[in-house]
Amino acid sequence: MEATRTLVETKGPDKFSVSEACRLAGVSTAAPYRHFGDKTDMLLAVAMDGMERQRMQMEAVVAQHPRGTIDSIAALGELYIQFAQREEGVFRLAFGLTRDHEDRADMTECGQRCFGVVVEEVRRYLNRPAPDGPVMERAFSLWTLVHGMSFLMIDQKLGVMTTPLDIPTLVRENTIRLLAR
Repeated sequence: MEATRTLVETKGPDKFSVSEACRLAGVSTAAPYRHFGDKTDMLLAVAMDGMERQRMQMEAVVAQHPRGTIDSIAALGELYIQFAQREEGVFRLAFGLTRDHEDRADMTECGQRCFGVVVEEVRRYLNRPAPDGPVMERAFSLWTLVHGMSFLMIDQKLGVMTTPLDIPTLVRENTIRLLAR
């Protein structure tokens, strides 16, 4: 898996090959098939591992702030963007295999656990007993904001901006706006 992750980061998910991962890991080309059904299963495992690491990082950053506050929610957004920049290949992989994600209960569950960190902080902020419509709408809006910003950054689309962007301030200000709706 580490060899697969390394290749996904250096070459991108589209240029990943099982044989190259085997060479990098120092194993036979038959070895991965003892654990994975095919190339797609290997890539999905790396994507889910990345999402799980991202979730753990999100939980760690939330723990550094009072729960259910603008600070904790903005910190989640900043971390999301930082993860995308640090692990661009894994981030692209997690969102690039979308054709079959919804058919994979394990992948869907992994994504829901990650998104659940955001939902829980928004629920706390809104002081709701359970995630309801307003909680889910705001959590989704916050996610789409940082998800879009992440792709704009890793796709290097912000170079056309004439004014430098202060990403932490943008995340915080938009978090306040989206939560106030």
